[in-house]
Amino acid sequence: MDLGDKRREARTVLLAERLADRPTASLPGACGGWAETQGAYRLFRQESFDWMDLLEPHRACTTQRMASHPVVLCLQDTTELDYNGQQIKGLGPLSYEAQRGLYLHPTLAVSPEREPLGVLDAWMWAREPKDEDGTRPGEKESRRWVEGYERVAELAEQLPQTRLVYVGDRESDMLELMVQAHDGGYRADYLLRAQHNRALPDGGKLWAEVRASEVLGELNFILPPTKTRKARSVRQQLRAKRVTLSDRRGGTLQVTCLIASEINPPKGETPIEWRLLTNREVKDVDAASELVDWYRARWEIELFFLVLKQGCRVEALQLSTVERLEKALVLFMIVAWRVARLMRLGRTAPELDAALLFSPEEWQAAYILAKKRPPKQAPTLNTVIRLIAGHGGFLGRKCDGEPGMKTLWLGLQRVRDFAEGLQFAQSLQGT
Repeated sequence: MDLGDKRREARTVLLAERLADRPTASLPGACGGWAETQGAYRLFRQESFDWMDLLEPHRACTTQRMASHPVVLCLQDTTELDYNGQQIKGLGPLSYEAQRGLYLHPTLAVSPEREPLGVLDAWMWAREPKDEDGTRPGEKESRRWVEGYERVAELAEQLPQTRLVYVGDRESDMLELMVQAHDGGYRADYLLRAQHNRALPDGGKLWAEVRASEVLGELNFILPPTKTRKARSVRQQLRAKRVTLSDRRGGTLQVTCLIASEINPPKGETPIEWRLLTNREVKDVDAASELVDWYRARWEIELFFLVLKQGCRVEALQLSTVERLEKALVLFMIVAWRVARLMRLGRTAPELDAALLFSPEEWQAAYILAKKRPPKQAPTLNTVIRLIAGHGGFLGRKCDGEPGMKTLWLGLQRVRDFAEGLQFAQSLQGT
């Protein structure tokens, strides 16, 4: 970290630790007393550095983690942060002109196995109010998708042994982005959910052309639950075709359109269909299934937003300017990534040594709070995560599956508080 002052850097590390210990608390509630709280506010008021300086150390570590993977998915999406009613200078309108807040558009790196590797980048901006004629001044917001791909492609040059895949939802379906990737020699792949049924040079339509092609095979998976639907099994037919699109500059480019259509959905359920665009060639069902699995990993950024908003409660931050708010958001993004990564590793690598991710005081505290004697050697990661989640409301019944993020972040707070007590008690014994 380079913020121009060693004391300032130490303050940043301490504040990040405090926020990680108590992600749902207010800023004063997370800090250890009034002096620490004042120090946090002074840090956010500093004008000698900006939020990108705070993110850079985490970004460098994320890049190191990415280097050990043959493929990394770079997920991008946008979320609204609603600060309506708060006196924060620099806010702008949201979906409704009367709402006040700002937008956050991060790039979250994850492995194909869905392990969150870190936050690579972010855009944070407040919209300009509309003019009298109903137009909104300023740069086009859609530009962030193209610039997002450009930055991923630049990073790909630093990671020659890792293939980066830029993954976006419908809003990223932009010809400008695909042309940019083509002109750059596809330094990074892209995988976009199609929004536009484009016209083909021969006069046909894209989606009809793909649907008329032969079925490559089928794919089965479990669709995760949301607030409006239960988890259910999904069976899809896969079709893919390489097509030529006009680049609107007098030339053409080749893309693959993949359509995954659900077969026989349950009565009353809308069939799940994804239309995806990619620069990669799809020659068989395995290649098509891999792309669908990669797109399904986009759900990780939705979980990341869930932790950020509900776990870290960033929409409750009370800071006087957008510039100060942006610095706080960077620290909370790193905290949200840590919570998401712990949950995912507990599922995908349950036999890892818990000491790799928790201090002795933390995993011992999880046992003691559960009224269990801590083992002499560090247990497995999944064992500790289930204990921690139990302190956040996870029941651990056979039908409950593995802990979710909410129970994990709630349990972490109790465990960290108790761990601090253990550390203090141990220090007293040594005096």
